[in-house]
Amino acid sequence: MAQGYIRAADLPQVIPVFPLPGILLLPRGQLPLNIFEPRYLNMVDDAMAGDRIIGMIQPSGGAPTLPGLSPIGCAGRITSFNETSDGRYLITLTGVARFRVATELPVKTPYRQVRAAFDAWGHDLIAPPAGEGALDRETLLEALKAYLETRGLDIDWDTAETAPPEALVNSLAMALPFEPTEKQALLEALDLDRRAEVLTALMQIGAASGDGEGDGPLMQ
Repeated sequence: MAQGYIRAADLPQVIPVFPLPGILLLPRGQLPLNIFEPRYLNMVDDAMAGDRIIGMIQPSGGAPTLPGLSPIGCAGRITSFNETSDGRYLITLTGVARFRVATELPVKTPYRQVRAAFDAWGHDLIAPPAGEGALDRETLLEALKAYLETRGLDIDWDTAETAPPEALVNSLAMALPFEPTEKQALLEALDLDRRAEVLTALMQIGAASGDGEGDGPLMQ
């Protein structure tokens, strides 16, 4: 379920964006965020007063204070909100649909806003996605096992072996520590089948390179 949105035309045309490198949100994925910068506290306030939509997008070049924006992002809806005693917001974004940045708008808000084009991503609103049953789970899990072993990471294998294909692919794509360009490639993959292929290839490359370390579970 895409939070009540049925068609791409139902989604807002103008959305606030939150540029974060290496952070990936995918349709129906859940992304917890710890909001503490004043401009983004303001953004969440405004979103909560409206349609609760925020676009997650990766920076792309430009100055650190005002980076460029990647051409494709993913809109999410605030589905959980808590305020801490020190004024931070702990929110969860649930992915709705990807969008193309049609243009960035000149705004007076402290956060950035874009005109978002959702028309090419209407299929993101369909659950389960087309072709979900075609996942080569065995090959994906073999690549995952090799990738995790090189980094000293672990997951709940019972969950990995039984999770619905979209939930498995998207949760791994969002959680694994890929480079920002690799995260963007996963985001821009046309459909779930293609995303699973990209994910498997990235894990196989990562396992072969053997670099990186980690600890603790990634999926529970």
